[in-house]
Amino acid sequence: MRCYLHALLLCMVFAVFSVLYVFNQLPVASSFESQYEDGWTDRRTKKSSGRQPQFGAQDTRHIVRNGEGVPSLFAHQEHDRTREKPASASIQEATKDERLHLAVVACGPRLEETLTMLKSALLFSAKLLHFHIFAEDHLHGSFGESLDLWPSDFQTRFNYTMYPITFPSENAKEWKKLFKPCASQRLFLPLILKDVDSLLYVDTDILFLQPVEEIWSLLSLFNSTHLAAMAPEHEEPRIAWYNRFARHPYYGKTGVNSGVMLMNMTRIREKYFKNDMTSVPLKWVELLMPLLQKYKLNITWGDQDLLNIIFHHNPESLYVFPCQWNYRPDHCIYGSNCLEAEQEGVFILHGNRGVYHDDKQPAFRAVYEAIQKYTFGDNLVQSLLLPLEANLQETKHTYCGRASHMFTKRLKRSISILQQETIEGR
Repeated sequence: MRCYLHALLLCMVFAVFSVLYVFNQLPVASSFESQYEDGWTDRRTKKSSGRQPQFGAQDTRHIVRNGEGVPSLFAHQEHDRTREKPASASIQEATKDERLHLAVVACGPRLEETLTMLKSALLFSAKLLHFHIFAEDHLHGSFGESLDLWPSDFQTRFNYTMYPITFPSENAKEWKKLFKPCASQRLFLPLILKDVDSLLYVDTDILFLQPVEEIWSLLSLFNSTHLAAMAPEHEEPRIAWYNRFARHPYYGKTGVNSGVMLMNMTRIREKYFKNDMTSVPLKWVELLMPLLQKYKLNITWGDQDLLNIIFHHNPESLYVFPCQWNYRPDHCIYGSNCLEAEQEGVFILHGNRGVYHDDKQPAFRAVYEAIQKYTFGDNLVQSLLLPLEANLQETKHTYCGRASHMFTKRLKRSISILQQETIEGR
C-alpha cells in the first residue's frame, strides 16, 4: 500500500511541475501575442491619392511600416517593410473571398527556385492568386524586379506581398537555426497573417503540374475538426524515416511531410491543442516555444518534426491527402510506391534534397528546367511539353525516370484544359 501511495505522490508532483513549466512559458507567449497585436495588425496598405491602377497597369509601390512608437514584436522590425502590388478597390472587394493565398519562405540562394515555383502556380490557374513571399531583406528587390517583368496579361492574375523573415525577438536565434535557416517561419504564419482565413504553404522546391485551385478545393473536404492537410512522409514503412529513427512522437504510421501544407488558419488560431507537456490544452501561440524547449535535442527535421508532434496528439485535426499532392524522390527512387500517382499522375512535384540542381534525379531536374526555361505566352505544347518529354526519355536509366510518364500525365491535362479555355475566351 505504501508503494502505491509513493507512486501516487510522485505522479502528483510530476503533474504540478509540468503545469508550472508550461505556465512559466505563457508570459513569453502572452508578450508575443500582445506585441504581435501592436506590431503587426496595425499595418495597413497606404492608399495613393487619386485613382488606383488596375492589376497589370504600371503602378508605384506602397511601403507600409509600423507607426512610430509601436513596440516591435520581432528583432530589427523597425527596418522591415511590407510591399504589396496595389489593386483597385473594386477588384479587392470582389476577390476578397475568392483569392487563393499561397505562401513561401525563401532564404539563401532560393530566388530562382522560388520564382519557378510561382511561375508553375500561375501557368495553369484560372483564379486570382495572392503570393505571400517571406524572404531575407536582400532578396526583396530581386523578387519585385522579377515579378514586375512578367507579362501584363499574366500580372492581372496575381498580386503579392513581401515580408521580412521574422521570429519572436526573445528566441529569434533559436528559431532561425532550427533545421535550415528560415524553415521554421511557416510555424508563425497563422500569427503573422491574421487577416488570412485559409492558406496554402509550399516549400520553394515545389512545382505545380495542375491549377492551384485543385488542391485549394480540398478545403471543402475538411470536417468540423480539420484545420490542416498534409501528405504522408512515406508510403512504404520499410523505408520510412519516422517509424525507424524518430526520437519523438509523430503522426500516424510514417509521419507527415510539411512541404505542402493546406491550412484553415482561423481554426488554427482558435483551437486549444492537446499536448504532452501539461493536461491544459494550449493555443497555437502558447504551444510553440514550450514544444521547442522540450524536444529541441530530439528533432532532426525541425519545424516538420514539431508539426508531427502536434498532430500526433491532435490527429482529429489533420486531413491527410494522397502522395500525388506531394510527390518526392522517395516515391520512385527504389521503385514506384505512390499508387495514386500511378493511377492519376503527379499533381504537385516536390524536388527536395536539391534534386533540381544536381544529377541524382535527372527526371525531377528535367521538369524543373522545362518550367524555368519556358517563356510566358509561348505555346505550352511546343515550348514546354514536347521538350520535357524528349528530356525525360534520357532519364529512363533511373527508377524515377521510368516513372516519369506520371510527371506529364497531369501536365498534359492541365495544358489541354488551358488551351480549351483560351479558345472559349478565358
